Amino acid sequence: MSKRPIHIPEAELSWRFSRSSGPGGQHVNTSDTRAEVIWNLIDTTVLTEAQKERVAARLRGRLVDGALTVVSSEYRSQHRNREAARVRLEELVSEAATPVKARVATKPSKASQRRRLDAKRARADVKRNRGRVTEN
Repeated sequence: MSKRPIHIPEAELSWRFSRSSGPGGQHVNTSDTRAEVIWNLIDTTVLTEAQKERVAARLRGRLVDGALTVVSSEYRSQHRNREAARVRLEELVSEAATPVKARVATKPSKASQRRRLDAKRARADVKRNRGRVTEN
């Protein structure tokens, strides 16, 4: 994950609220506590074009017509679910926008090659000597 999550301005977010499942007694039947945040990747001003392409490629399975939706219903209050959804969205976008670090190819050391070959020889000896009975 990146060091600082990308902050998405409130103006770019659309919210929907609905009744949440789970505990809450009578309260759960009357309050719209489940928060759903919708953010449009195509129209955003927060990301550069390169970041938009990276996010679109990494989150293509979650995008619907260029919009990313995150839902939170873990808390009993709409305000806390709203905050949780926003934080999850920002972390998701930040992680997807971060470039992948290129792997640096390395060669195995002489000692590691020797250990590997010694282990192969020892295992081969074990298998070769199976079933043989030596009389003393």
